Formats: sequence, C-alpha cells, structure tokens
Amino acid sequence: MSVTNHQSKQREVIDHIALQVSNNSLNFSTVSPVEDYAKDPRICLTSVHFPHKNLIDKVQREIIEPLRKIEPSLYYYPNDGLHMTIKNVRVINNPPHFNEDDVRKAIEVFSKVIPQHKKFNVYFYRLLLFPNNLALIGTTDEELDHIVLDLDKQLKANDVPDDKAYANSQYFFSNMTLARLIGIPSTVFTQKVEELSESLRFESYQVDSVSLITGNAVFRDKKIIGSWELK
Repeated sequence: MSVTNHQSKQREVIDHIALQVSNNSLNFSTVSPVEDYAKDPRICLTSVHFPHKNLIDKVQREIIEPLRKIEPSLYYYPNDGLHMTIKNVRVINNPPHFNEDDVRKAIEVFSKVIPQHKKFNVYFYRLLLFPNNLALIGTTDEELDHIVLDLDKQLKANDVPDDKAYANSQYFFSNMTLARLIGIPSTVFTQKVEELSESLRFESYQVDSVSLITGNAVFRDKKIIGSWELK
C-alpha cells in the first residue's frame, strides 16, 4: 500500500517517539505504573473510539494472546477496554483534574464539533513498547488532525483546555494500548513484540464514531458520557 505524504509525516513523529523511548527521554505525558491497574483510582476525561468486533478479535488473537503466553502477569486489555484515543481533555489523576462543570462544557464542545467531521481510516503498521505500556500504532487520514485541532481550539475557548503534553502538536496518529506493564519486561517478551510488529498485516480500519468518557487507564468502571457519529 502506498503511503501518503501525510502518513510519512506521521511516521516521522512516531519514529522520533520510538527514539525517545530507546533513549529514555520521553517529553510527553504518560501513565505511571501501579500494582493493580484494575483498581487504579486515578481518573481521566478523554475521548476515544471503541473498535468494532472484527478488529478487537484480530488484536486479541494475533497480538495479545501470543504475548499473554509469555508474560501472563501483565495487565492485558479485555475486549471492552480496548480503545483508540482521539483527544484527551484531562489527564489521569486522583483526585480528578476536572469537575461536573468541565464535563458539561466538554459535552457541549463534542456535540458541536464531532458531527461536523468525516469518518477517517487508520492504517496500523507497528507495535511500540513504551516504558509502561504496549501500544498498536497506526497512521491515519488527515481528518484526524482536523478533528483534534478543532476540538483543541473549542475546548480552550470553553475554558476546558487539554492538559496533556504531546510529542507533536501538528501531526497526530492512532494509538491503541494493548497492555500495561509493571517493571521491566523479559527479553523473551520484548523479542516477541518485535517479531509480531514486523509481521503485522492489518486492513485499513474506518473510525466512524467518537465517545467522551471518564475512567481509569484500563477503562474499568468507565462511564460513557456521550457518543457521536462522524459523517
């Protein structure tokens, strides 16, 4: 499949992040590890897309299950926890960085912005092992950038600015967290991640909806505040 100029720019950003990971020099917001992710009391306000069943099944079968056999003690996302982040509003914290008024304003922004934007495709092509999590990474159509920047502008205008630090403020990409780590993974695990990453074969996936939610990092006890269709 040919790669567009926009996707090439996204890949440059992703490669730069991978370099930061290898050099242990991350300059953006991450979720620090805890002993029990399911009971983590830290809560975020964010927007995501919940993938369709065919993508969930493929991720579980071809990536998560082979890794679980090697490192069963890690926290692997169940089907109802898997998600593709669209736009953060308030980063994870205890106590939360938001109140009911912030949620109300965010609902107004998303209700206005999301229906104005088009569906877009994601092109998953690699795995990336961060210090505290494993993610499936994909480039996207340009529409994701338009959605993120439009939301960012409107959230600021409504006094609920995004408080997350990003690796890049111009090109955004798709990130689906598959597992949360505690400590340093084994060499066998990291080698398997590299092997799976090199052999990934995913069809393009269309994102057709966005949901605003609150929940912890692994989406246990998540609350879906609202969902909107892309046109």
